[in-house]
Amino acid sequence: MNAIQVDQLVRKFGDFTAVKGVTFEVKRGEVFGFLGPNGAGKSTTINMLCTLLRPTSGHAVVNGYDIVTQPDSVRQSIGLIFQDPSLDDRLTGHENLRFHAMLYNVPGDVFEKRSFELLEMVDLANKADQIVRNYSGGMKRRLEIARGLLHRPKVLFLDEPTIGLDPQTRRHIWDYLLKLREQEGVTMFMTTHYLDEAENCDRVAIIDHGEIVALDTPAALKAQVGGDVVTVRTSDNRRAAEKLKTVHGIESRLGPDDQLIIEIAWGDQFIPQMMATLADTGAPVTVQSVNLRQPTLEDVFIKLTGRAIRDEEADAKDMMRLGSRMWRR
Repeated sequence: MNAIQVDQLVRKFGDFTAVKGVTFEVKRGEVFGFLGPNGAGKSTTINMLCTLLRPTSGHAVVNGYDIVTQPDSVRQSIGLIFQDPSLDDRLTGHENLRFHAMLYNVPGDVFEKRSFELLEMVDLANKADQIVRNYSGGMKRRLEIARGLLHRPKVLFLDEPTIGLDPQTRRHIWDYLLKLREQEGVTMFMTTHYLDEAENCDRVAIIDHGEIVALDTPAALKAQVGGDVVTVRTSDNRRAAEKLKTVHGIESRLGPDDQLIIEIAWGDQFIPQMMATLADTGAPVTVQSVNLRQPTLEDVFIKLTGRAIRDEEADAKDMMRLGSRMWRR
């Protein structure tokens, strides 16, 4: 049985449809990612699966429990790392964990052993008695991860787990998360708009405007791009594209930053040929810059949607944030 099974899940806010009938499954022990820009429907989906937001229609099961008819059982079996900070910064790290243990009825002796193990695991054992307001952003995130695992959940939900952290701290957080997956065997469902973060997932669902446009392993998704990626800026992209198609039979496409994107095997060998073709005296096109690289998940997103992943603001963002904090009937 899958850890999560989702079938045609929909969420509307008035006339705005934030999630448009998504269907997917998450295997037990998997690190599964939702990748997409802000406003794409990532947080709305995770909030429905965590029973913080009631779906408009559709069906979902988490750990064998229906999210609509068995919300209490779902909540008991999951851990959740919110996108926004949720610690009490007037308490110590240890006191924050103790409060969580009380909410989940974790016995005192189990709590003492479990909290010590988790604090050791996230390198906070020597900071456990310090007030949380004195923690750095990375330390707070690590404490939230420890708290989310305290009651031994079968699934850990992480909504933008490293948002606002510097790249080095983000890498450290992921070192802890992957170590936790190995030691705890917990299934992880995360949302992110960071491309490097999505590379840590076993499988990634790319979501845009509330719809899943692709779902596979990071390697398989990047294979959809094919070969190398050559990006070139020219004085006349239209004529450049026509010449490349006529001479080489190669289709190019316009990227989000007004550059031509060419997907081709052996890009290093193709670039000299391209330069010669565009410099042809019959109708020369000036090359302003050229770049060669391996395909990324950003390339996959651009190919599927025609634009790059950005921190986009959605008209319904405030409604979705409000909805994430209440159970709507």
